[in-house]
Amino acid sequence: MSEAQLPPGWPAMSIQQAHAILSQPGLPTEVAEETIRGVKLKVWKNQPPTLRAVAEMAKGHGDKMFLIYEDERVSFDAFHRAVAAFAAELIAQGVEKGDRVAVIMRNLPEWVVAFYAAAAIGAIVTPLNAWWTGPELEYGLTDSGTKVAVMDAERFARMTEHFVNCPELKRVYVSREPDEIAHPYVTKLESVIGAPPEWANLPDQPIPPVELGTDDDATIFYTSGTTGRPKGALATHRSINTNIITAGAAMARSFLRRGEAPPQPDPNQPQRATLLSVPFFHVTGCFAVLNPSLFAGAKLVLMYKWDPIRAFELIERERVTSAGGVPTIAWQLIEHPARTNYDLSSLEAVSYGGAPSAPELVKRLKEVFPKSQSGQGWGMTETCATVTSNGAEDYQNRPSSCGPAAVVAELQIRDPADGKTVLRAGEVGELWSKGPMNAKLYWNKPEPTAQTFVDGWVRTGDLARLDDEGFCYIIDRAKDMLIRGGENIYCVEVENALYDHPAVMDAAVVGKPHRILGEEPAAVVTLKPGAEATEEELRAHVAERLAAFKVPVAVKFWKETLPRNPNGKILKNELKKLFEEEPV
Repeated sequence: MSEAQLPPGWPAMSIQQAHAILSQPGLPTEVAEETIRGVKLKVWKNQPPTLRAVAEMAKGHGDKMFLIYEDERVSFDAFHRAVAAFAAELIAQGVEKGDRVAVIMRNLPEWVVAFYAAAAIGAIVTPLNAWWTGPELEYGLTDSGTKVAVMDAERFARMTEHFVNCPELKRVYVSREPDEIAHPYVTKLESVIGAPPEWANLPDQPIPPVELGTDDDATIFYTSGTTGRPKGALATHRSINTNIITAGAAMARSFLRRGEAPPQPDPNQPQRATLLSVPFFHVTGCFAVLNPSLFAGAKLVLMYKWDPIRAFELIERERVTSAGGVPTIAWQLIEHPARTNYDLSSLEAVSYGGAPSAPELVKRLKEVFPKSQSGQGWGMTETCATVTSNGAEDYQNRPSSCGPAAVVAELQIRDPADGKTVLRAGEVGELWSKGPMNAKLYWNKPEPTAQTFVDGWVRTGDLARLDDEGFCYIIDRAKDMLIRGGENIYCVEVENALYDHPAVMDAAVVGKPHRILGEEPAAVVTLKPGAEATEEELRAHVAERLAAFKVPVAVKFWKETLPRNPNGKILKNELKKLFEEEPV
């Protein structure tokens, strides 16, 4: 966006000045220094100490609605009663501090109760990917050494024949299972806490007392790697709760950059509501959305599965103020022809991460939802969600950037060859990230741990650059970068050129094998509803913008949105198969 479209006098201060103000004593975003695992780090002084502390805050939010799923409505008070009841059940079943408790289900109210009940008594919660097959779930249970698992009926059916291969698994709780269960160590969850509409009738009791520390182990989230077996990233209570203040600080920074004082909390303001369309078993859904929502008393509207029409209905019905997840969802919100049939005026923010977004997206969002502020950010499983945030005018001004690092985080661009040499602003190299949000290690995997977690830093594997103000630009995953005859091709650059075409809604660039050059760029695109474009037209479009060697040698059309893993990353290995059989 050009300077003419930004407010006069913007920015009122630099990023560094804004961060200095936010760090000051007495503010909710006050920064302190602590030594964590031998490394001195900046930390948020006022973040909740543990996930247990966040769960206990539900009592203060009282009868306000917290979880909406279809026609089920769960208040914060009812949620707290269910957490206390299930935490007591886990203790009665012998769950002790450090034991692993797996949660394996789609986004249901029960997922949230199981997560906080286990975390509040010091167990290490291990959410597993609900999309995984039986053998994959078996791997997650055995790799983590899970003692108790909580799952929905669909996952239970998928897992039944695999329980025999999980010797450390002592008890399974199943929700929403209509049939009788014959397994000796399997219990229907409803027999313990009832169905969600009944949670308000549970006893009003405190969560059982367990001594917890801020840097105690809290969760194992498995990486979404599209190749090889997933690795479990072990995170602490501090790592996870860092997201709460990071999100608030990023919003406050936008006001400061505008020359305005950040607004104070107003109890008379309407309740904020988020339409959650990403899975809880991903760090974005759990750490960046669920946990801050519980902290702030915000409503979460859950979807059985993503569907644009259903999303419009829920936004209208629940007066949703925030939506998004991954860029594809944002595109569907603005491009769907049925959008104008619904009252979406409550939307104040459309945010996303987990995958690169086209620079054009922020402009289109502003056109369609003029009152809303869009934003994006960057993080990964190993950084326990958010490290950078880019919103409001900063995002409009730098739509290709995922933003600067949080106040308590630090980014470096290093030479990928040696992993040590720090490169200058503007140079492309490997992104390294440091801060209190970083996970500790990979569970039971010392060699990958040593390669990725280095002296307080996470070696991300992302190729990126930083500008003079510290704004980060993700160029590509290092392993996905194409090398055509010795020339590096950053897939995101070519994808952004394709996104610039008015007919393109979704795009991915992959390597097409070539006997002499090694590989050449090829593209798979999804066109917007009702739009038309030919392969020749799209190749010519890219050729006008990029060097000839970067132009896709082939373009294939995909009828639906491109295949993605639950974290929003395009499954490029699947798309590469489209070009493997073709002669060179």
